[in-house]
Formats: sequence, C-alpha cells, structure tokens
Amino acid sequence: MKISLGSWAFSFGPYSDNPVPFDKTAKRLSEAGYDGIEVCGFPPHITLEKYPTQDSRKELVRFLKSLDLGVSGYAADFGGANPTAAAHKDRYLDRFRRNVEMCVDIGSPAIRVDTVASPGSIPDADYQAAFDRLAAVWHDAAAIAQQAGIRLAWEFEPGFAFNKPSEVVALHRKVNHPNFGVMFDTSHAYMCGVVGARQHGAKETLPGGVAEFLKRLEGRINAIHLIDSDGTLHHDETSTHRPFGEGYIDFQALAPQLLAVPRIEWWCIDLCFWAGSWELVESSREFVENLLKAKAAA
Repeated sequence: MKISLGSWAFSFGPYSDNPVPFDKTAKRLSEAGYDGIEVCGFPPHITLEKYPTQDSRKELVRFLKSLDLGVSGYAADFGGANPTAAAHKDRYLDRFRRNVEMCVDIGSPAIRVDTVASPGSIPDADYQAAFDRLAAVWHDAAAIAQQAGIRLAWEFEPGFAFNKPSEVVALHRKVNHPNFGVMFDTSHAYMCGVVGARQHGAKETLPGGVAEFLKRLEGRINAIHLIDSDGTLHHDETSTHRPFGEGYIDFQALAPQLLAVPRIEWWCIDLCFWAGSWELVESSREFVENLLKAKAAA
C-alpha cells in the first residue's frame, strides 16, 4: 500500500489566507517519505486555469518525478456546475471532460467528485428528481472517465447532499456504471454513519459504526481517505478531520477491513481544515505506516 497526502490540507480553511504553495507542499511530502501526493484542483494549486496546456502539465509531472512522488488522485473543482440541477448538466460534463484531461496529463489514476449541492439546498418536492438527475450525469461522466482510463470516485460527506448510508449505496446503484465508485473517507463515514450529521429527513445511523458502513459498501469503494473523527463538524458544515489518535475511530480494528478492499493501491491522509496540519506531516505518515506494518506482521 502506498501512502499519499492531500495537498488541499495546506490551502483550505485555516490556510486559506496564507496557503502553502504546491511546490513547497510536494517537497515537504517527499522529504517526509511519502510515496505520493493527492492533488488539489482548487486555487491556488493545480487548476485548469493555472495549468491550461499539456506543456505546463508536463513540467508539473517532471517536477513530481524529480521528487519521486506519484499522484494518487485529483480533487477537481466543479464550482458553478451543480450536477443535481437540470440546467447544469452540459456545463458540468464539459468541465468534467477538461478535468479528466488534467488527470491524464498529470498521471492521476482517479478524479474525485462530490454532489456540490449542500444539505437543505434541495426542496423536498425535488429531492428524488435531483437524486435521479445526479445519477444520470454521473453515469455519463463515468463513461467519459473510463474512455480516458481514469476512475471516478465520489466522496460522500456531511457537507453535501445525499449523505445517509442508504443514500450512498442507493446512488452508487442508480449510477450503475462499472467505472463509478465511492471514496471512503473514515472521518466522513463516522459523521454520516455514527453521528448522522446534516441528513435529509429522519436521521439514519448504523449500529456497527464505521466498520458496518465499510461492509455495506463492499464492492463499491474505489478510493480511501484516512483521518480520525471526534464526532464534530468543522464550522457546522463538514466533518472535522481530527489528527490520528485524537478521535473515536479504532484504526487498529478497522485496518484489516480497509486492506481487504480490492484494487486499492493508495491510502491518502486527509488533514483538510485542520489548523497545524503542516506540523503533522511526518507523524501522520508514521501512524499509517505503523498501521500497515502491524497488519503485515499479524
């Protein structure tokens, strides 16, 4: 298993007023012994606007290779193209194609998406129709990505609509495309499956917690993000990504299940929105590396 870290950890939230440049982030991860980096497609990192040509992207690839860093995934920016809205389908798919081209050019095996729509933004009367529209858009998007050899990974979370455990399973089933999968973020799994944060209608939780959520998504997962959860939301929006060992997730118990997920080559550490994440680069990698060593020894 290769270990990466998401570069957005140093450009979002507490770092938004003074983001760490992408090149400095990559150098830090290389020096800390990471195998790769998960690329943030939001400003000021690797955007379509900042890297508009193949030549500019080739230069980025050369830079990462010089640091011996692979790319585990690309978190694309779909701002202004809500895929749950009927009027945005063409706009979304056009931006999706361009982001897939970015993935191909920088060597990313996967593209990360979310529903864009926030919880509560979809009227009750339109909720099922929006669900169906989203599934249809992502079916087409999955086919576009498949032609380019790129996996489509949906990250469910409390900050976006359709985050109940049953909705995650149902939406994956509704998209019904072999190239569409679910990104399993352990912190989001805790907030959606244990806390039931920001859900539409009646709250839905799982007695077996994160482990049960993982089991229910068997055969549907194509990307994994790791970080702890203390059961709270960051600014009442999405999951607090608490550093390892400071939350409620039992990673020792969960690791065998995570390792059993087929066709996963990367575990990506996600320190999004955590103040002081820059100081946690080395210790976070060591935590995950020790987790892998313990399971290998067992």
